[in-house]
Amino acid sequence: MSSSQCFQNAPTLSSTCGAGTVQEFGGLQTYVTGSPHSKLAILLLSDGFGYEAPNFRYDDFFILLDQIFQLRYIEATMFLSQVRNTILSPGKLADKVAAAGFFVVVPDFFHGDPVTDLSDPKFDRDTWMKAHNTEKGFEDAKPVIEALKSKGFSAIGAAGFCWGAMVLVKLASSTDLQAAVLLHPGRITEDEINNSYFNIGAEIDHSSPPERLKQFGKKLSEKSEFDSFVKIYPGVAHGWTVRYNVDDESAVKSAEEAHLDMLNWFTKCVK
Repeated sequence: MSSSQCFQNAPTLSSTCGAGTVQEFGGLQTYVTGSPHSKLAILLLSDGFGYEAPNFRYDDFFILLDQIFQLRYIEATMFLSQVRNTILSPGKLADKVAAAGFFVVVPDFFHGDPVTDLSDPKFDRDTWMKAHNTEKGFEDAKPVIEALKSKGFSAIGAAGFCWGAMVLVKLASSTDLQAAVLLHPGRITEDEINNSYFNIGAEIDHSSPPERLKQFGKKLSEKSEFDSFVKIYPGVAHGWTVRYNVDDESAVKSAEEAHLDMLNWFTKCVK
């Protein structure tokens, strides 16, 4: 997180959203969703707004299905129109990845202290970033990956958003991850890019402008030992994959396209 864009379009956080559950995992409170019987796991590393952002966590479709099974037949029938609308609406990220067959963990790397009220005069961005620096996030993420390995997952992928992407470039230097997707990453350097990545960038991004991401792509393309790819989305700004307006059809479409690209990368590499 390195520019004012990292703090724009703040979501309304909700501790109860999602089809999954919150439990301790790898020493952190973690939103967990998907089948524990899957052998493929995905770690999602949030931006500064944390793991309770609704667009980041849950898919309304699965919430509605859960509700249907708890209704009597007549009530369920009356509910069908809502279900139909939900099927046609965008699914949110973590539950959507889980629906593709992955076991998904979304840890609270900020220990209950995400960015919340930016208008609060007591909130100091520099103090917050010092308390939640990416090196600390890197150390906190290691036990999460070890917990996934101990539970028998045969392949693990990860996606990082803004702050989370800066942590992920550190994690991806190990052999524990089979795939890494960086979505509108915070400021990272070329020296940190040394592994297989799918970089998803925005045309309007002060932290990781398109020119820098293209440089990363050029460097990675010269490494024949692993796959990599860079895609720049036109007309969108930093944070668009998780901090989009659900009532803006164009914004939803761009976010959905990025989610699909991410899922396709995981399907290709995490197996």
